[in-house]
Amino acid sequence: MRASVNQKLTELGERERLKELLRAKLTECGWKDQMKAHCKEVIKEKGLEHVTVEDLMVEITPKGRALVPDSVKKELLHRIRAFLAQHAT
Repeated sequence: MRASVNQKLTELGERERLKELLRAKLTECGWKDQMKAHCKEVIKEKGLEHVTVEDLMVEITPKGRALVPDSVKKELLHRIRAFLAQHAT
């Protein structure tokens, strides 16, 4: 089911619109700045020479997910549901 929803979102261009909305909302609420600061902290703690991109992703992903405001999650979910209701086959 998830694959078919993803396919429908992609085919009709809604996936890209949702991604743009998410980027805008995360920037608007300060999430992007918080994550940038967290990345700098991790790099400072471990040292630039000792951090790979993969290490950084593993370190920051849980915090990044936790910092997404509930209002942003709810809005995206509402838009996905509305899209699916409109395009149900």
